[in-house]
Amino acid sequence: MFNGIIFNKGSIIKILKRPKGINIFIKSDLKLSLRDIGISIACDGVCLTLISIKKKIMEFYLSDETINRSKFNFIKLKDKINLELPLQYGQKISGHICQGHVDTIGKILSIKKIDKSYLFDFQISKKERKNIIEKASISINGISLTISKVTSKGFQIWIIPHTYKLTNLSSLKKDSLVNVEIDILSKYVRNYFYEKK
Repeated sequence: MFNGIIFNKGSIIKILKRPKGINIFIKSDLKLSLRDIGISIACDGVCLTLISIKKKIMEFYLSDETINRSKFNFIKLKDKINLELPLQYGQKISGHICQGHVDTIGKILSIKKIDKSYLFDFQISKKERKNIIEKASISINGISLTISKVTSKGFQIWIIPHTYKLTNLSSLKKDSLVNVEIDILSKYVRNYFYEKK
């Protein structure tokens, strides 16, 4: 479980293709040791299991299911990845509850700098738009954000300078793809009322 508050980024330095998935290697400054092998780490919002660590290089295995549901299907060397360690007991939750289970891939339609902030316009699949609610929380590449406006193609989000600087949003541009996890409470409530009909 994560809360979508990003303090660390990493860079893809190696991609190893396998018959039914891939192994990715991410270099970062996260303070990890061999004792941490097996923990979950959110990589651009996707909950992955650490399988090896050596000289600041982390290795993860991604199954075909994970690849097909996320933007990792289009991953490239040198891509910047947002990283978050799992929540610990007693830790403050500054964002919202994130599972690391990506619902869909989003596409950036536009990025506008307005004063010191940035307005991002995202497009998502028609199937997932029904779960989008104005002012609700949403996870974009693992970042806890708030939907400012629902649009005909998706939604808009305002990004403050602090978030823009600390995350990989600063390296994205028009047509870039992002991992989207819709707030779990929104999905559960909608499913409950849908099942009651």
